[in-house]
Amino acid sequence: MKKAPSLALRIVGFLIVAQFTAFVLGWTATTILGFLGWGDFVASLDSLAVTRVTDLVVRSVVRDEDGVMRLEPIPELRAELGRAPAMRFAAFDAAKGKALAGSTPELVAVLESVVDMSTTHAHFVLPGDPKGEELGFMGVQRTPYGRLHVATYRMKFRWDDVFYSLRGDLYWFGAYFAAAMLVSAGTAWLAVRKGLSPLNAVAEKAGRIDMDSLHQRLPIGGVPAEIMTLVESMNGALERLDAGAARMRRYTANAAHELRTPLAIMRARLEDTEEPSFKSDLMRDASQLQAIVEQLLVSARMNERQSSTDERIELVGVIRRVVADYMPLIVECGREIAFEAGPEPVIALGNRRAVECVVANLIDNALRAEPEGGAVVVSVGDDAVVEVVDHGAGVAPADREMIFEPFWRKNETTRGTGLGLAVAKELMEKMRGRSDFAETPGGGATFRLSFRRG
Repeated sequence: MKKAPSLALRIVGFLIVAQFTAFVLGWTATTILGFLGWGDFVASLDSLAVTRVTDLVVRSVVRDEDGVMRLEPIPELRAELGRAPAMRFAAFDAAKGKALAGSTPELVAVLESVVDMSTTHAHFVLPGDPKGEELGFMGVQRTPYGRLHVATYRMKFRWDDVFYSLRGDLYWFGAYFAAAMLVSAGTAWLAVRKGLSPLNAVAEKAGRIDMDSLHQRLPIGGVPAEIMTLVESMNGALERLDAGAARMRRYTANAAHELRTPLAIMRARLEDTEEPSFKSDLMRDASQLQAIVEQLLVSARMNERQSSTDERIELVGVIRRVVADYMPLIVECGREIAFEAGPEPVIALGNRRAVECVVANLIDNALRAEPEGGAVVVSVGDDAVVEVVDHGAGVAPADREMIFEPFWRKNETTRGTGLGLAVAKELMEKMRGRSDFAETPGGGATFRLSFRRG
């Protein structure tokens, strides 16, 4: 996989772009303010032509065999004179303070004394011209023949002067701009590296966490506020993973232990086949094991999202078939079962196989609790609520909060694994339904399943 670019480098790059953009915007703003005559920013469009025209003047400087410099206008400068007949220009030898031949006499007469003062930059207006606008500009230029003072007067604006003016300002402020960028980029680099050091510690800690150390949490000391939410979310995810892994370990370890109970009972029955209730007891034990295993398989498929939890299910028909499947076992065990439902179909949303497993589990529990000769009642309401009722000993009030916990049993002598109701509750939650318990009037337990209406 391609390595992602460094965050520090990206921030430095963004900072450089931001500084350049700020320079361009600042230059644009001050130029516009100058055009509007705001404060000290007085300027005109024609003043933007200074850089371009000065460059033409510099390129017009020639030196003869005696080393004497003079101005010999190049074709571009002559063309510019044709565009702006009032334009004037002059060049002065910075070392000698003397004007070069070919300079405009009016400018030489006014500026020669100024050049003697070795000024590097000047704005001026010739006598007789209006004083409200700066028409002339003079500055020191580096040329192949040495330093020259170049003056230009009454230039005429051209649209590409915007580019030339911006380029010229960048040239003059280049050293400052480069130094500022280097200093700020270096500062940003150090700040980002320093700021990310806690995140590197978090990454190092996260790299050492595996399935055996999910209880560990990522350090939050010194973590910047901008990434604190990320670290806290990762710790929350670790907490959920730890809880899930612990639940699965507990589930796996206890399942192997608890499922031995019905298997041991079945083995004991097989060793004493003369018992009058041998066949019915064996069938009941096998039914209990089958119901638990089926629920575990359905739960695993739903965990892996291999099964839908939004199937449209006709509850009356599905549960009637589950009751019919249990009928032989009910009769063999000396009990009865009653099924109650209205004449209209009841449509619910869920998973068909999960519904069958949950109801079968509740019927199996009711069958073991129901006294011999009694009747288990299974009903389907029009509101998609299924009830399984027995008339046994019921559940003590102190135990009612625990009956849906994995592997809970009233005591070690209680038959069953304690898995069934816990898995049933889990399946109902995955189908976004609800399971609860109520006391049967007259004694016993009523387990209620509430499904989503379809």
